[in-house]
Amino acid sequence: MRARIANRLSYIGAGIGVALFAVFGLLPGSFIGGVVGLNIAGAIFGMPVEPTVLSRIIIAVSMLLGVLITGTVFVVAGAVCGWLVGTLVDAIARPKEAENTNTKAMKA
Repeated sequence: MRARIANRLSYIGAGIGVALFAVFGLLPGSFIGGVVGLNIAGAIFGMPVEPTVLSRIIIAVSMLLGVLITGTVFVVAGAVCGWLVGTLVDAIARPKEAENTNTKAMKA
């Protein structure tokens, strides 16, 4: 029973993390990744960065990595929070189940 509640709430938390990422994390992750890519391209090719194919590829890959890292953080944090809530719910509900099994054992 314990694993089922914690697992279900961790899936719900991951879903909430995906929704929060779509609302609050997608644009900032892309922006921060683009700035990091621009700094990397500037370090390699010099500032100001010329609009060549290689510098554009570096910036695009860093934007993609920024979005992926941000999404991973949101989903993992949501899943962990859901799992912790599920564990707390199970810890609160566990003594009632233990009492029920003990009273059944005494009656038998």
